[in-house]
Amino acid sequence: MDIKKLLVELTLEEKAALLSGVDFMYTNPVPRLSIPSVRMSDGPHGLRVQKEGGDNGVNGSEPATCFPTAASTASSWNPENTYKMGEAIAEEALHYGINILLGPGACIKRNPLCGRNFEYFSEDPLLAGKMAAAEVNGVQSRNVGVSVKHFALNNAENFRFMGDSVCDMRAIREIYLKVFEIIVKESKPHTMMCAYNKINGEYCCENKWLLTDVLRNEWGFDGVVMSDWGATHDRVKGVAAGLDLEMPGDTAICRKWIIDSAKDGTLKKEELDKSVENILRLVKRYENNPKETAVDWEAHNALAAEIAEDCAVLLKNDGMLPLSKSERLFVVGDLFEKMRYQGAGSSMINPTYLSTTKTAFDENKIAYEFCRGYAENNLEPDEKLISEAITKAKGYDSVLVFAGLTDYVESEGADRENMKLPANQLALIDALMKTGKKTIIVLYGGSPMELPFADKVSAILNMYLPGQNGGTATYNLLFGVKSPCGKLAETWVKSYADVPLGKYFSKTVNEIYKESIFVGYRYYLTANKEVRYPFGYGLSYTKFNYSDMQVTESDAEYKVSCEIVNNGKYDGAEIVQLYVKAPQGVFKPVKELKGFAKIYLKAGESKKIEIVVKKDDLRYWNAKENRPVTESGKYELQLCS
Repeated sequence: MDIKKLLVELTLEEKAALLSGVDFMYTNPVPRLSIPSVRMSDGPHGLRVQKEGGDNGVNGSEPATCFPTAASTASSWNPENTYKMGEAIAEEALHYGINILLGPGACIKRNPLCGRNFEYFSEDPLLAGKMAAAEVNGVQSRNVGVSVKHFALNNAENFRFMGDSVCDMRAIREIYLKVFEIIVKESKPHTMMCAYNKINGEYCCENKWLLTDVLRNEWGFDGVVMSDWGATHDRVKGVAAGLDLEMPGDTAICRKWIIDSAKDGTLKKEELDKSVENILRLVKRYENNPKETAVDWEAHNALAAEIAEDCAVLLKNDGMLPLSKSERLFVVGDLFEKMRYQGAGSSMINPTYLSTTKTAFDENKIAYEFCRGYAENNLEPDEKLISEAITKAKGYDSVLVFAGLTDYVESEGADRENMKLPANQLALIDALMKTGKKTIIVLYGGSPMELPFADKVSAILNMYLPGQNGGTATYNLLFGVKSPCGKLAETWVKSYADVPLGKYFSKTVNEIYKESIFVGYRYYLTANKEVRYPFGYGLSYTKFNYSDMQVTESDAEYKVSCEIVNNGKYDGAEIVQLYVKAPQGVFKPVKELKGFAKIYLKAGESKKIEIVVKKDDLRYWNAKENRPVTESGKYELQLCS
């Protein structure tokens, strides 16, 4: 494909068509010049490829591997997981003739009620950026593109189509753009997806500062910028600002505006041709991709379980876990049979296989008695189901309860009303507590939950949304086949009342970011606020010891190392976190995450880990000078578990 030649041969009408999508998931072809379509597909943790005549819902989609969501994978703190997942998704994309995956989602988790948090990685831009960049690199290693979303400051669902994110430049740069900067510089995504919302009064899709000054000129992005589906307003202003592709397109008036504005000079020829050239380069990327490649679906299913095992977070354990396979168990909770393994909305996937915890228990011949206790598709307590559970519990010393957030309380398109578990689940757990039985809770869900029973139960295993083979993963973790080794990528507060400015979140079209840079743990640590489970927290069946911390300095970076030993009885993995406490001349959080490493150790084994911190990453954004600045003074490096 000769792009320079095509730019001369294309008519104005054809150029306008190239800047618009068609048939919901395609770019427009130009048959006259043998320019094919580029085909796209949802979603961030597995494909949702529409069959012919599909309605863009999960029912009309081809089978694909449903991997753990970003809320899960981030808790592994292991970018190798998202890289391998990206590779596998790309192989399936090639099988179905897909060129671009719409994902990953990389927005910061500003508030725990955001309905789409299950699709995002973390409240911390470094962790989110590293995990997302690895997924992008994995997908693009097979020459399938990604569309990183939603760029930018898209942190709430209720008013996402018209909301205005009003935020200071320091927070924009240090928190909300930093995650995307890491992704662009470390993985060079083929496309970026523009968010619906405004930033400080200007729609992202028309924001020249965002799309051209920062994304292209400052960060060096050279791919296509596309709109979220239906996010465009002034199409001509968008092209001039750096928005190349309108999706899903098929908007006659937008094409007319582009044609008319190009004719009368309102839209400059070089602006139009730049966007057309970006689209042509995107088409050219995939012209030699193989057609309908074979996929090892069983291997991908096994990978989904391996990743889920590496992500689960053991929140509490007084010694009840791991369970014994020789003991008959009493199991309560509809989510045992109807395990919630993926989010709701545009990322829902038609899985190739499905293991629930029940199927995994049955396959491994675990002896148990099951009682529903609540109805998963309802919110109100059912006294009959609760009474039945209490009666049957009398024959056992302990109870294994499956609980969590269902699709009825957590979904794309709306923010959660509160942080509570459904009332029927809370009523069941409360009734079981009163029996005095030792209780183990297994949680499924995409976001933090209030856990008023946490101090009274014996153990809590948080599986997040573990994907299609999450049942296998849950079984392996409960019975000690694998030791839990995930740590929280977000803070779990005791009560939503503890969330800063929480009562204002997502209540009006104007979303005011009054907390500035104090997002997540940056706030709780600085305000000295007690939480239920802090960012970076997670237990194991084994124990790790840290020793011999060393710091070496060069002109551009610090290398921090230490020795880690697994001095417990189980093989396991430790996540070592490096925080930096900076001088407090300019207001800053008490400390910030600046590096991390995950190390896998057999029982009794020890290894040395090394984490590198670039000195440039210690800078803060000086709003007055409009640039990053290193403050002089004493910096403290902290290695933490």
